[in-house]
Amino acid sequence: MSVMSVRLSEDISAQLEALAQATGRKKSFLVNQALGDYLAREAWQVQEIQQAIQEADAGEFAEEEQVNAVFAKWSDHH
Repeated sequence: MSVMSVRLSEDISAQLEALAQATGRKKSFLVNQALGDYLAREAWQVQEIQQAIQEADAGEFAEEEQVNAVFAKWSDHH
């Protein structure tokens, strides 16, 4: 396991302390959980963007009718 020092704002530090006390978890556990969730979310987003760029480079775009159908679907619900 790696050790890292991080500066936290007073507000974040207080929230982390309160959550640790309320859950009976160590602050390091909570930070690891939060960071893991963040990294997974960001990795997914980067992967989706890279896939979209590859599709665009390959000329795979939605047809005008497909785009209009999506707009029509959403405009009917609002």
